[in-house]
Amino acid sequence: MVSMVSGSAEPLSASGRSSEKLSLPSLQSKMKTDPEGYETELHLIRNQFYSALELFQQQAALNFSSISGVGADPSVAKDLSDRAMFLAHVTPFYPKQLAEFPSDLAAFLKSSARTLPSGLRFHATQAVILLVNRKIIDIKDTLSLFMELQTLDDRNLRKLAFSHVVHSIRRMNKNHKNEAKNRSLQNILFGLLQQDDEAKAKRSLITLCELHRRKVWFDERTANAICMACFHSSSRIMIAVLSFLLDYEKIENDDEDSDDLSSEDEMTQNPHVVISKETVYKAHHKGTAASKKKKKAKLQRAIRSMKRQQRLSSESSNCSYYSPLYHLKDAQGFVEKLFSRLQTCNERFEVKMMMLKVIARTVGLHRLILLNFYPFLQRYVQPHQKDITNLLAAAVQACHDMVPPDAVEPLFKQIVNQFVHDRSRPEAIAVGLNVIREICLRMPLLMTEDLLQDLVLYKKSHEKAVSAAARSLITLFREVCPSLLVKKDRGRPMDPKAKPKAYGEVNVLSNVPDIELLEQDDDIGGSEDDESGDEAVYISSDDGNEDNDDEESQYTANDGSEDEDVLDEEGDENDSVDEYESDIDDANEDDSDDEDKGDTEELETEEDDYNEEVSGSSKAGDSAGDGGNEDQKAKASKRKLSDFEGQLIAADTSLRALKRLAEAKTSHASSDSVDGILSDEHFQRIKKLKVKKEAKTALAQQGFKIPSSDQLSFKRVDPSKLEVCPCPTQA
Repeated sequence: MVSMVSGSAEPLSASGRSSEKLSLPSLQSKMKTDPEGYETELHLIRNQFYSALELFQQQAALNFSSISGVGADPSVAKDLSDRAMFLAHVTPFYPKQLAEFPSDLAAFLKSSARTLPSGLRFHATQAVILLVNRKIIDIKDTLSLFMELQTLDDRNLRKLAFSHVVHSIRRMNKNHKNEAKNRSLQNILFGLLQQDDEAKAKRSLITLCELHRRKVWFDERTANAICMACFHSSSRIMIAVLSFLLDYEKIENDDEDSDDLSSEDEMTQNPHVVISKETVYKAHHKGTAASKKKKKAKLQRAIRSMKRQQRLSSESSNCSYYSPLYHLKDAQGFVEKLFSRLQTCNERFEVKMMMLKVIARTVGLHRLILLNFYPFLQRYVQPHQKDITNLLAAAVQACHDMVPPDAVEPLFKQIVNQFVHDRSRPEAIAVGLNVIREICLRMPLLMTEDLLQDLVLYKKSHEKAVSAAARSLITLFREVCPSLLVKKDRGRPMDPKAKPKAYGEVNVLSNVPDIELLEQDDDIGGSEDDESGDEAVYISSDDGNEDNDDEESQYTANDGSEDEDVLDEEGDENDSVDEYESDIDDANEDDSDDEDKGDTEELETEEDDYNEEVSGSSKAGDSAGDGGNEDQKAKASKRKLSDFEGQLIAADTSLRALKRLAEAKTSHASSDSVDGILSDEHFQRIKKLKVKKEAKTALAQQGFKIPSSDQLSFKRVDPSKLEVCPCPTQA
């Protein structure tokens, strides 16, 4: 057998010498221009490749490792790699003659990848990639091969195989998505991810995370497969999945850098790209054809860079936070299974914290109920605990209005007792008050009147962080439940009778949301058109605006951060103002009723005066001039009694009359809108009016706005904000 191997080496070297005379690069270019004229050279190089391939297969079968043998000769591996690349380049021009070459090369690489020299293995992989890019081989047939190559201890080969898989799938889904093909590729990667082999599972996870991060496979199947990898038997896979879910960032650091990063680096090096009119003019009208071509290409690169900057800036400015946890099909089962693993695992504390944060984020995101989770957190709530801010942020994230207050109350009380007391450090007190504010923002039923009044006293602290945290708590409860505060701390709440919803209380909509804004806008527009010719109307409306401006200036002047001395001195005035504010709605209704009564009484008195004057004139026999004046007064009074519509128009000038009219028309329009159809213009108008209303409310509330439960569930709690000076308006 040895003689046979040595004998077969002679024709190989002879063919190598002949191929050097042919010069493979020049022969490759000639064969591409005239495929039919170089078929004999093609058969010669094809036979050389298969002879070298057979030689390497015999070497692998005999486990040949002699120092002087063929396996140690670098020229043999170089000749084989050169011929493999040559045939890969000319395969599209000879589809019939080289029909079996792609499958043979892929099978050779798959069977002998671990025993091949690194140079030969790298060039053979490049040849297979070239065939896949030219659509001679399907990516589905080679995906498992490239995933296998990523498990080898070869960094360059691992980088090449990973970038090829990612770019091939991206290119496949660039114009349109082939769901059947994507599903078949996903099944291959999902199967590798579920295997016990840690290396294959890790490479599959990295590939899935990269494709999901680049929004190529941005679907529920991929997100669920990544999330379910938390239950892999390998702890390294679990840690990688947890870090991806928490930060939603790239897992790889240096090994799997893609080609697109170079263009992104260029963009970051040149962040400001300005295209002037002179540059565009020169690119199209000045210079030779070659120079104009270069200028146009440079201009196109600049335009692409600007578009990329705009896309990245829009993504960074978007406050919505995305996580694959959104797409969980069985979120409750996922949380319960992960929590049971957390209770029984023996991992280090950092890994437990990662599991705990994923559980808390999933509970808050899907508004789940996991009652055993809060007593588990209660064991770690201490000021000296490691990563206590991350733990408290997770506790805040796990609180929502669907959780029974009795389940969270022990945890809430422990936070108050451990952090907020006179012997605690100012940093701990500030963190405790901020956490209490965030929990009460989600579950205001936990707060009691006595506890709130005790916590509010920290506003007099000399520590800025503590006093600011206490004032933020006051600001919150001015909007949520002002009745829990002392009168001097209530300020000017928007709704003095506001109370938090009871547990399980839900507002059910019976009509199109915010349709009353459209109806009110129509009413106001109609009233303005009717009042356009009345000078008295303008005077009364101006007076009303001045009153509103005075009220707004008084509200903005009354800030939550006033000095305590000013509050104490003006306590009685504030009390009277608060009582007046709290009875505004009742007073409006009473005043409206009194106004109607006053109008009718005034008409009756005028009628009685008219009767008395008529009777007096008939008895006393007054002069003719006085009689004429009395006749004019009588006609005017009769005109007032008969022209009731004119009185309504005059009454509409007042704010109370407008309010009554709007309520009446709203009830009438709501009954009419059942039969009507709203167009896209109506919805766009409702959207604009809603934005205006929110802007006015934000200005009136000095920027403070209580987010809804859905907004709080999507909000990501930042642990660093629990330590600094709080800003409750950024909710």
